[in-house]
Amino acid sequence: MDKQRYMISDAAALVNVESHVLRYWEEELELTVPRNEMGHRYYTKENIEQFMKIKEWKEQGYQLKAIKLLIHNSGREDAPELLAAAASEPAKQTLSTEVEDNTRRLEQFQHMMSQIVKGAIAENNQALGKEVSERVRDYVLKEMNYLMREQDEAEEERYKKLDELIRQSLKAKGKKEKKLFHKKQEWKPNEV
Repeated sequence: MDKQRYMISDAAALVNVESHVLRYWEEELELTVPRNEMGHRYYTKENIEQFMKIKEWKEQGYQLKAIKLLIHNSGREDAPELLAAAASEPAKQTLSTEVEDNTRRLEQFQHMMSQIVKGAIAENNQALGKEVSERVRDYVLKEMNYLMREQDEAEEERYKKLDELIRQSLKAKGKKEKKLFHKKQEWKPNEV
């Protein structure tokens, strides 16, 4: 009588996992899965029961290394003890490795964030420096233009006053000369 054969997609549905999970477990646990004449995997009822047991152990928290030991030593009487020992040691190593990995990732993240913040601050400082220098330049130019205009207006006012004083002085001098001329004329008898 022929055994019933399941394709990988059907077997995955029966075990309630994705197809790639079955392939991964097959590789990691060194399981032998039969293949048809085309080289495609096919699963028997025994294979599916084995995968269901593996899934159960995974859900209980066992590592694949411990499950591999249990599968390959299933005939031994001390298999449960092997499983417990294998499960506790890798769990400790896994926890230690996870802590180290998390610490390393945290340090990398902090370093990366530090670099990002430094870059942002440098860009911000550069932008602020440029903006401040432009504002100061504009302010200084406006102030200098204002002062130059004030100075020009003050000089023009001074020149206007000086011009007026010179005109008044010349006018006064002209009047004096006229008076002197008239006085000279008065003192001199008519000479003719």
